[in-house]
Amino acid sequence: MSVALTGVAHAAQLDTDARSAIPSDVQQIIVVNYHTMENSPAAMGLKERILPPQLKQLERALKLSGFDENHDIDELAFAAFRMNGEGGALTVGLAQGEFSVQDILAHFKKKHIKPKMIRANALYPMGRSGMTVVFLNPTTMVFGSQDAVKAALDARDGLAPNFLTNQRMLSEMSQVDSEPFWSILDQKGTQFMMRGLLGQASQVADYEQVKKHLLGSYYTMNFNNGVKFSLHVETPDTFTAATLSSLLNAAAMYEKMSGTPTEKQAIDATTIDSSAGDLEVSYSSSDDQFTALLQSPLFQSVVK
Repeated sequence: MSVALTGVAHAAQLDTDARSAIPSDVQQIIVVNYHTMENSPAAMGLKERILPPQLKQLERALKLSGFDENHDIDELAFAAFRMNGEGGALTVGLAQGEFSVQDILAHFKKKHIKPKMIRANALYPMGRSGMTVVFLNPTTMVFGSQDAVKAALDARDGLAPNFLTNQRMLSEMSQVDSEPFWSILDQKGTQFMMRGLLGQASQVADYEQVKKHLLGSYYTMNFNNGVKFSLHVETPDTFTAATLSSLLNAAAMYEKMSGTPTEKQAIDATTIDSSAGDLEVSYSSSDDQFTALLQSPLFQSVVK
């Protein structure tokens, strides 16, 4: 294991320019610190298995564009958001680091790659991926489909509400962005995540009542000396949080009865409780234990 993992983990924080380029009606934001991820086989294994296809497409486009994410990029974020409060979500990527913008633009010019202008913003094609990239400043770039990037630029340029106006999710971000890997979810995103965590237990009547009262959630992962996971789900009252805790504990016991030794070990290493109006879930393991869990049917059913 890399010696770097024994030191202090790097935080994955988004600067103001990056935050302003995320539309307000955001469903989920995932942020990772690449310096931490690349030094942990467990972290890289997790990323390979949990990134949805559209996020893998964005990451692949980034690599094919000639950016070496292991050296140029410090933080990589993905934001899924809705347009006009309806329809399917668009996903935009944001990368922060030290970019030699002048060299990159000179490379584009040499290859006769011309930008498409949206106001004062120059959008460049990312190879054959169909994606585009725009530099907000020398340390922040936005990439994705043209529709997603345009929506991000509209938010950043003040033509549409941006993430800085979303007080609930800004508050969630402040709880987690000191960690190297974190995610925040709105109400709909939280409902979808909890259905996966509960498995068959999500079919019971209690959950149908509880899910209406899920307000939002956030989770973090830390790969310093093993793997540590922490999830908080916000509800409006103590009763809702306690009911959700009971449902999740029941689901864990059900899975334990039929689980493999690796899955049983993971369930034993998981604590599920409620405090005031929050559901709290925590998990801790060694790198080897977590790597084995990634291969298990239980893990695949939770993250599918």
